[in-house]
Amino acid sequence: MRAVWWRAVGPPSVLELGEAAEPVPGPGEVLIRVEVAGITFIETQTRAGRAPKAGAVPPAVLGNGVGGTVTAVGPAGDRGLVGRRVVASLNGTGGYAELAVAAARNVVPVPDGVPTLDATALLADGRTALGLHELAAPQPGETVLVEAAAGGVGSLLVQLALAAGARVVGAASGGRKLALIRDLGAEAVDYTVPGWADALRGLDVVYDGVGGTIGRAALAATAAGGRFVVHGAAGGPATQPGEGVTAYGFPELLRIGQRAPELATRALRAAAEGRLRPVIGQTFPLAEAAAAHAAIEARRTLGKTLLIV
Repeated sequence: MRAVWWRAVGPPSVLELGEAAEPVPGPGEVLIRVEVAGITFIETQTRAGRAPKAGAVPPAVLGNGVGGTVTAVGPAGDRGLVGRRVVASLNGTGGYAELAVAAARNVVPVPDGVPTLDATALLADGRTALGLHELAAPQPGETVLVEAAAGGVGSLLVQLALAAGARVVGAASGGRKLALIRDLGAEAVDYTVPGWADALRGLDVVYDGVGGTIGRAALAATAAGGRFVVHGAAGGPATQPGEGVTAYGFPELLRIGQRAPELATRALRAAAEGRLRPVIGQTFPLAEAAAAHAAIEARRTLGKTLLIV
């Protein structure tokens, strides 16, 4: 089968299309013919050797989330899954390929009416956004700041906060991203402009997926007793909230991860009911995985980036 190999730590060009042995599902596993593979920011960091914690090592096939059709199950597996459209998280690797093996417990059937493309976009980002939204629980009339609001998780957080009746401000940089935030129904602010957070003093909820100077500026604008949710550090060191705010961070993210199938199922149901829409900004053929990684690293992407297998 075709697969994209990560053969060495380095720039996007170290990702190369090649051949790999077809995987075989074992007990408690299913085999998926992959139609769509998700790409995450952490995968670009892993490839470049900048991941915050040890994970996969080369040579390997990256990719932790796929969408497609179950073609086989392992010994004593549920034959009823064969032929079903599903999305599934893997074990951290194996997604950038034509076939992938997933644990049956991590398989989520795709509801009728939801395209596989949308379902794959919601697999990781949807469950993360729902889990974060539950933590902060924005209320009608509160002011919510979403950093990186034109990204995959950020654009979903904007939708969830608006549906809760909050005033939502999305922070990003560049005309295309700011326009997307406004199209979603939120106010938009460019966080590369000095003093961008000065007019936002008294924030009730902040979703901080950027960290660095942007995270610190957002923290300074958070009201006493406000909720500050740290869920990433794409722009620098993770923000360290002090006293005066209710802080949520990586322990809570871990617990969200432990609820992954449940939250993903709910995200897909919300999509089927028209309550949640993933923003898929760009897709790339499997053979152009390197170009996809380069686009993400250059901050040229909107919403979710996917590989079409």
